[in-house]
Amino acid sequence: MGSRRVASRIVQAAAWMVILAVGAALLVAVAVPRLTGATPYTVLTGSMRPGLPPGTLVVVRPAPAREIKVGDVITYQLRSGEPAVVTHRVVAQSVLMTGETRWQTQGDANDIPDTELVREEQIRGVVWYSVPELGRLNTMLTGNQRQIAVTVVAVFLLGYASVMFVGAARGRRRETNDQDDTESSERLVKA
Repeated sequence: MGSRRVASRIVQAAAWMVILAVGAALLVAVAVPRLTGATPYTVLTGSMRPGLPPGTLVVVRPAPAREIKVGDVITYQLRSGEPAVVTHRVVAQSVLMTGETRWQTQGDANDIPDTELVREEQIRGVVWYSVPELGRLNTMLTGNQRQIAVTVVAVFLLGYASVMFVGAARGRRRETNDQDDTESSERLVKA
């Protein structure tokens, strides 16, 4: 095998690694949340360090209030009906005389619990999984830009995969033709 062929295979392997990494990132950040009804959020502050440092993408899955327990990491609205959310750990749970459940939360890096108790209608869900640093990309793009980026990357990946398959097929055909030529030459020499 010549050095040119080795270099070509190294470049091809590196390209496939990039394709797989981008595909995996799209899968965990976009596809899985959409297919499961979960929502991706980006951690913006250090209140959940070391487990969820700023820039971490957290995927939050809706959960019934009765299933939320002490130790769960939840994402909730700061004020009911407003878009601003916080992701903190549940450190206490209480039931009011009215029968309503409230949750006390605290950031892992914070010394004291949050002052406001969380009501059921504020809860967006429980953190299902997280991916460090992927949230930084999420914050750089608006919803429309994110959609365009996903489409562009998907088209690029499909195009690149097509080129790779066509190239591999041509290479196999060339090898088969070379082998046939070699066999024909050997038959002529023997004759």
